[in-house]
Amino acid sequence: MLVAHTRIVDIVGDIIRIKVSASGKATEGRPCLGDLAMVDAGDGITSLAQVINIDHDMVSLQVNSGTKGLANNASVRFLGESAKVTYSENILGRVFDGAGTPIDRGPSLSNDPTVPIGGPSANPMKRVLASRMIRTDVPMIDVFNCLVESQKIPIFSVSGEPYNQFLARIGIQADADIVVFGGLGLIFDDYAFFRKQFEDAGVFPRTVMFVNQASDPVVERLQVPDMALAVAEKFAVEDGKRVLVLMTDMTAFADAMKEVSIAMERVPANRGYPGDLYSQLARRYEKACDFKGSGSVTILTVTTMPGNDVTHPVPDNTGYITEGQFYLHSGVIDPFGSLSRLKQHVIGKVTREDHSQIMNTMIRFYSGGRDAEQKLSMAFELSDYDHQLLKFSRLFRERFMDIEVSLPLEAALDLCWQTLAECFEPGQLMMKQGLIDKYFPASAATVLVAGAGPDKAA
Repeated sequence: MLVAHTRIVDIVGDIIRIKVSASGKATEGRPCLGDLAMVDAGDGITSLAQVINIDHDMVSLQVNSGTKGLANNASVRFLGESAKVTYSENILGRVFDGAGTPIDRGPSLSNDPTVPIGGPSANPMKRVLASRMIRTDVPMIDVFNCLVESQKIPIFSVSGEPYNQFLARIGIQADADIVVFGGLGLIFDDYAFFRKQFEDAGVFPRTVMFVNQASDPVVERLQVPDMALAVAEKFAVEDGKRVLVLMTDMTAFADAMKEVSIAMERVPANRGYPGDLYSQLARRYEKACDFKGSGSVTILTVTTMPGNDVTHPVPDNTGYITEGQFYLHSGVIDPFGSLSRLKQHVIGKVTREDHSQIMNTMIRFYSGGRDAEQKLSMAFELSDYDHQLLKFSRLFRERFMDIEVSLPLEAALDLCWQTLAECFEPGQLMMKQGLIDKYFPASAATVLVAGAGPDKAA
């Protein structure tokens, strides 16, 4: 029989502190860090809680459903086990809340097996070097900053940008076997948007959703990444699946950590965030892995930057953990703010031979186009070459930077060559002649030689 503790010392936010006996084992009611407990309010209402701190005989627990209406005479029974999440093939196409309970009115999963959450990262000896590309059909990713299996990479953005729409498109178009979605502090409209997008695109049967809405308890927000990643690891290791984990918004996750830390009266660090913010984020991001002889886990998240401040503690710490970032602002993916540090493992190796050269050439000309735009805005006289750059810059934004553009990689590379041919002569490209001879559109070159120069079209 589980021992009931009724000596609640205080209730702060969603955290309660109780006094337990200084002796005894977990089976006799003595808790361990991370253990679950059942809180009984005495009126038939119960809620799960988790041990988050032990200081001698004082135990702090965060109550999943919140402490509203909870009296000091409520009883607490420690269950002697850590939090778990349901894992089986039956969870595909299902939606769970931050406590791991189905919220889609589907059949009960109470008899399905469960797995612990929040376990250690994969053994480095079991990891293999990232070498496989995840195609997303988004040109600004596939051509210029490839998403690689086992990569962990955030989308840096600000409030008001269409990052949810962008994340949903990647989840729909990415060539992954399983998509695990984690929603952190979503308003209902955003949750409904993601679900409808996955259903309409036909990917919902291979998707698992863990959703903490803005109206749900804050403490459940802290469990969503762990549940999503625990399920993703199981699919990757046991079933050999290529799993893509999508999470929005990790800043909301960090804010929940800050709220709990303040309630526990811990000494705050930078801007009030807990001192272990870096290690807490790293614990989740390091779950990304390509397992030897099995599947892989790739993590793509959204990290909003308050005030577009990249030095804010959340994006700042995230940048040290992840392998680059996609920078979304003004409705487009910025090629200069974005970076994928693993793209060199796949560009030219598992993609077409011209990929590296075309990527560098396009960015070089777009950079020159930005300079020409500044000269134009300041009323400087423009050369014929400047007009070529201006035309290229306009076409680049229309054909590639718009996040609504959807093209397979090979089609995007061909469009790159076509765009270059519409704006420049082959001798201006400064690329390998063999690639120009093979891929440069002959019809466009003929037009240029005939005298219809790109500067005149601009």
